[in-house]
Order: sequence, then structure tokens, then C-alpha cells
Amino acid sequence: MNVLSLFDGISCGMVALERAGIKVDKYYAYEIDKYAINISKKNYPSIIHCGDVTTADFTQYKGFDLLIGGSPCQDLCSMGSRKGLKGDKSKLFFEFVRALNEVQPKFFLLENNASMSKENQDLISNYLGVQPVLINSIDFSAQNRKRFYWTNIPVSKISPIHRKIKDIVEPMHCKLEYNVCDKVYKYVLSGDYAGRKIEKTVRTKIKKLNETSKCLGTQCGDYGNNTGLIIDYGNDLYYILTPIEAERLQTLPDNYTYGIPDKKRYFAIGNGWTVDVIAHIFKGLK
Repeated sequence: MNVLSLFDGISCGMVALERAGIKVDKYYAYEIDKYAINISKKNYPSIIHCGDVTTADFTQYKGFDLLIGGSPCQDLCSMGSRKGLKGDKSKLFFEFVRALNEVQPKFFLLENNASMSKENQDLISNYLGVQPVLINSIDFSAQNRKRFYWTNIPVSKISPIHRKIKDIVEPMHCKLEYNVCDKVYKYVLSGDYAGRKIEKTVRTKIKKLNETSKCLGTQCGDYGNNTGLIIDYGNDLYYILTPIEAERLQTLPDNYTYGIPDKKRYFAIGNGWTVDVIAHIFKGLK
């Protein structure tokens, strides 16, 4: 199978194809983030990196088997600018449309945030000619992450796997540097910040071991960011998410993103796909 991947990120699509048992002959990736590219190259040296989608001549890939991509959601999602497909980031969706028209692949898959407006959802559906499939990553991992998937690949029935945070955590002795007991005490337990934004933000990030994770974002390792996670181990022990735990919530292999600074690892993971969701979709290719 020959694959063209736009907005490739850390090549979660390649991981998913491998996990689904799909043989890849050539995989062309368009991505501009240097850290994401480094991760991709480390794990899959055979991937052919091509740079910026806006300057691409997609006609050279005409007849490829599979076109995939997760176009930027910053202007579409509920936490974004709300500019929709006219926004500077999310208008890159039209590069996917251009590729679809120029490549005319046998199969395609586009992913985006499910919190977008019905108007934008319908616009994307009209351009792609299919209705989206809504899948929550919680059916495949310990993370609540609702996403739309527009595809002409047959998607089979999902048998949910009920995982909890306790299933993905590292032992406490492996994560001493991620301890944030002092921060939780200061902003939440002391009462000194009651009713203030930082108190509410930190409190909503705290999850117990028998709960599920909120949706990870690009700052999922920041205790003061809305998209992060603080794990409550009990006995007043609190730790932020480690990069490996973030990888596990996205069903990536352990240390898949190793080799770049932690902050960049969190960013790359939060920007990525839940691999097992994509692998489930790709199994329809068989």
C-alpha cells in the first residue's frame, strides 16, 4: 500500500497501519514541526518527508491507495478561535481537499475535533462526500477524547475496552520529579485560592486512579493548563502525567517520543492520534 499523510505529526498513521497488519510500500509525510519530524525519523527511517503541504504538488501521488490526515483544529474546536474553516490554521483543511481531488486515492481518512459547530461539520462532510463517524478514545484507552473521522473505509462495530488511569500509570518511584503535592496543597487544599481561576483549573485536572483521563492537549504536562492531568494516588500524593503515561493514553508504544525535551514530547503527543482508534478503522482496509 502506498500512503500519503498530510499534517503527519509524529506518524501515528504509520504506527496504526503497522498495528492493523497493513503492509506499507511507501509512506510520504507532509509535516513542518521539526520535533515531530525527529520523532518520526527515529521510529520509521523509511518514511519520506516532504515538508509543507501548501507547496506540494499532489498530482505526483495520483492513484495512491490511501490519503490520511488530521487537519488543524485550532479554529474549529470549542476551545479555539471559532473562526472555523476561514481561520489561519483550520483553513488548511482545503489542502486535504486539494490532495483528495488531485490524488484520487482508493481510500481516505480525515480526523478532527468533535466539538466543532454543526455548520463546520456539515461543510467538511459536503466537501468530502461522507458523513463523519464519531469515536471516543475511551473505547480504546483510558482517555476521553471525542473525534470525528471522515472516511470511505468500512468501520466495524467497536467492542469497548474499559481502561482506567490505574492501568497506564508508572510506579511512583519512577516519577519523583513529577510530584506536585506542594502545588495541589497551595492552590487547592489550603483554601487560599478558593474561587480563583488557578484553583478551579488545578482542581478539575485532578483524577483518581479508578477514573478516566480528560482529553489530552498539547500542554498536558503543565499542572496549570486546562488540558493536563494530575493523578491522585491517594494519601495526599499527587503527580502530573509523565511522557510515557501520556503515550499510553494515546496508545503509543512506551518512549515512542523519547529523545526530545519533555515539553515538546507532551506537545507532540497531545497533537497526535489515539493509535488504536486509527488501527481499528484501518482494519476495514482488509
